Amino acid sequence: MTALLAAARRASGLSQAEVARRAGTSRPTVSAYEHGHRNPTLDTVERLLAVNGQQLALVPVPLFEQRSDRRGKPFFVPDQLPRLLASAAMGTIVLPPNVDWSSPGTPRAMADRRQRILAYQALLAEGEPEDITRFVDGALLVDAWNDLYLPAPIRSAWQPLIDRAIAGVEA
Repeated sequence: MTALLAAARRASGLSQAEVARRAGTSRPTVSAYEHGHRNPTLDTVERLLAVNGQQLALVPVPLFEQRSDRRGKPFFVPDQLPRLLASAAMGTIVLPPNVDWSSPGTPRAMADRRQRILAYQALLAEGEPEDITRFVDGALLVDAWNDLYLPAPIRSAWQPLIDRAIAGVEA
């Protein structure tokens, strides 16, 4: 929690004194929270984050199941679609070699739908759970779904997630 509070304050550009003034506490108290010398309550954390323009959010963590295609090659399917911050979902990425073995080290501009489709095809077919959660955004995957070329076992394994998202039903 200490690193979170310090990171939020640094991101806002505020001093400890200004955070303390806005939150109705003292600068030494803010410092003690940031350095782990005191433990704030959840209400206090929320108040300190709010004065820094931040908030706590619960983010579901997908759980993955390993499946195999017709030849026995493994692939992974989450229990829910992963979500990314817009900056991560639309940024330029370099896929790991286990995913992009045909052109390793090639930057992919995820804001370009064609490049995103190619990256998603590789990620769903070759990616480990860490790769999928790091690079695949569920909403963008749903948007690209009909244009992705995927082996039938992978498409059918992911289809229920896509159907739930289109129907507006959360996992």
